[in-house]
Amino acid sequence: MRTKLLVTALVLASAAVGRADDGLTKGTPDLKSATALAFGPKGLLFVGDSDGAAVFAFDTGDTKPAGDKPLNVEKIDAKIAAALGVTDKEVKITDVKVNPASGNVYIGATRGTGAGTPALLKVTRDGTVSAVALKDLAFSKVALPNPATAAKDAPLVVTQLGFVDGKVIVAGLSSEEFASTLRVIPFPFKEADKGAGIRIFHGAHGRLETNSPIRTFVTYKIGQDDNIMAAYQCTPLVKIPVSDLKAGAKVTGTTIAELGNRNRPLDMIIYAKDGKDYILMANTARGVMKVPTEGVDKAEAITARPAGDTAGVKYELIKELTNVVQLDKLNDGHALLLVQNGTLHDLKTVPLP
Repeated sequence: MRTKLLVTALVLASAAVGRADDGLTKGTPDLKSATALAFGPKGLLFVGDSDGAAVFAFDTGDTKPAGDKPLNVEKIDAKIAAALGVTDKEVKITDVKVNPASGNVYIGATRGTGAGTPALLKVTRDGTVSAVALKDLAFSKVALPNPATAAKDAPLVVTQLGFVDGKVIVAGLSSEEFASTLRVIPFPFKEADKGAGIRIFHGAHGRLETNSPIRTFVTYKIGQDDNIMAAYQCTPLVKIPVSDLKAGAKVTGTTIAELGNRNRPLDMIIYAKDGKDYILMANTARGVMKVPTEGVDKAEAITARPAGDTAGVKYELIKELTNVVQLDKLNDGHALLLVQNGTLHDLKTVPLP
């Protein structure tokens, strides 16, 4: 089994020529938030917009390799604030992704107080931070039908994005009976369907749940089949075949691990080391976990409340990695981390454990 990293890209103003083959046209996107990022091929950046209930595709034009230099930037919030013309207290980072076409880094953020306005930043391998002008871009957009509308759920309309096999995978909450939803949207965009409602057994809660959103996921090929490996609050790890995600379907995922309650997963990647594949997952309360994928195809489903705090597939706690709030694969041997440093954050390059 080999890793399949999902990626996407973002349009720079200097690359404001439409890519007709991808359905992109030059214009000014009505982006209302930059909740989640993902890269596709050739510097194509997808941006999930919870506030606008939409997904955007941007052509970054950023495909020239930037080299192998590690990226380490202290107090990245302050550099973002300087690029946006605000104070660091007015910057909230929402997502961090490495553009695999170049090795440069893209950051989704909110600037300003209150609800703020969305911002996209590019960080080159020498640590230079620049704002991506959100006008006169080559872009396309697809609206998400039936988004969640309750005030507490609206920020969770898009929680995570992925790209696999010419399709954008969108996790989040909808207004359907099974509010937890996965959508598979072919690219170039035409329209999005209502998605598949997802039900899981949450071992720590001892019940089936349909309203808890996927907080983070990766796609992983098991045999010949693409699967979603999804993490939820408190912290079930669930396997969901992509082939099951049909419009209007009600899909029951297979809970293969309980990784500990009173915890929210923040971000995860998948990588290969010494001939084996692993999931690396950052969490609010339980540190950074390294989860082996070996045997997940045969892992027994958890269908009852476990006797202990954890159950199912085992994990290793990476004790030297602390205060990690975002992570992505920088290259085959290294991860890029967003690490909390007081009220601000640092970007750090570390070897993959």
